[in-house]
Amino acid sequence: MEHVRIPEILVQRAEALEAFYEKYCPAVAPMAKQCFLNTIETTVLWERGEEDAFVITGDIPAMWLRDSAAQLHTYLPYAAQSQEVREIMVSVLRRQISQVLTDPYANAFNESANNRGWDWDNDITEHNPWVWERKYEVDSLCAPIRFAYSLYQATKDEAVLDARFPEMVRTVVSLWKTEQRHEEQSPYSFVRRNCRESDTLPCEGKGNPVSYTGMTWSGFRPSDDRCLYGYLVPSNMMAAVSLEEAAELLEGVFGEKELAGECRALQREITEGIEKYGVVEHPEYGKIYAYETDGKGRHLLMDDANVPSLLSMPYLGYRGKLAVYENTRRFVLSKENPYFYEGKAARGVGSPHTPPQYIWPIALCMQALTSHDEQEIWDCLLRLSETHAGTNFMHEGFDCEDPSQFTRPWFAWANSLFGELLDKICTERS
Repeated sequence: MEHVRIPEILVQRAEALEAFYEKYCPAVAPMAKQCFLNTIETTVLWERGEEDAFVITGDIPAMWLRDSAAQLHTYLPYAAQSQEVREIMVSVLRRQISQVLTDPYANAFNESANNRGWDWDNDITEHNPWVWERKYEVDSLCAPIRFAYSLYQATKDEAVLDARFPEMVRTVVSLWKTEQRHEEQSPYSFVRRNCRESDTLPCEGKGNPVSYTGMTWSGFRPSDDRCLYGYLVPSNMMAAVSLEEAAELLEGVFGEKELAGECRALQREITEGIEKYGVVEHPEYGKIYAYETDGKGRHLLMDDANVPSLLSMPYLGYRGKLAVYENTRRFVLSKENPYFYEGKAARGVGSPHTPPQYIWPIALCMQALTSHDEQEIWDCLLRLSETHAGTNFMHEGFDCEDPSQFTRPWFAWANSLFGELLDKICTERS
């Protein structure tokens, strides 16, 4: 496969963003075009006529279900205006559906059945030559559903939806039902030898014990770090939204009313579980959403920069209790969150996946995308424009005291989300 040709409509939009920020926020202008185009320019492998596209994350030559959907989400609004953009999006969706049907427990895949992997020599789990890594993450299965729904909403064209979409949803629903009772029913386990503690599951690969809540179990977080407690609340929020989106498409496009009903029934069970087991009383902030729970009374109070996160709840479309979200947001953006950092260069959310004191641009973008406060939005934008270490690209994380220290110089998801933020601000103010 070759790198895709950049559609002209995206080049024009990137140039318009550059011109807008030259006028209204000059510090951002040098970053606007190259961040907006980074994913389409450097990570999408496809030529017209090929059956499907492959999307790398940047500096890792594998395709994550989550990352590929997030990287291309920025371009979905342009699929209605450009046949070329539409064809690329359809090709990516086709690949994502194939990946889910190949192994719904996998999070990342190879371009071909080449048997490459992140650390196969040390992994004691099923091996499939298409799979790069088999860390089971609930949000991985949400990603192609959200991508399909957003693509359809952008184009209103039934032809963009692969005929295998109902089969994929049926696979996802079946797996999520199984993982509602992980200990009793799940075939999944993950053990990696000679690794960080966060890269393997305890209890012989089954994870720490959990009780039934209605939520669906996840082995790993969007950061690819293991869950401490099996019910990852923000990923269940995303799952609830994805099930409703799937039901709409199944009913309205495919005529699959029975499967749509299964989606909605599972969505109700997950939502009830979130609101019953995922809400705790904080001594300072009142009722807040926990990051993880086990259904046995234990909760993990934190938030991680990766999306889905608690901070991203409105961005993902989860309609929980607004007051609880507002309390949670204040908690997340405070020192009470163990992964909120503040230094000379910036303040924001990081992750246990990266070194202490490292803030993630993804989290700063998400803070701005979920804010209604004009000052907060522009403050986030300015912090992003001042912490790229002279590269004019986003990174995975940077030291809040010294942004010249950062991880992953080529991380396309962060560039895309920044581009999405720039596009949103420009559209709302033009």
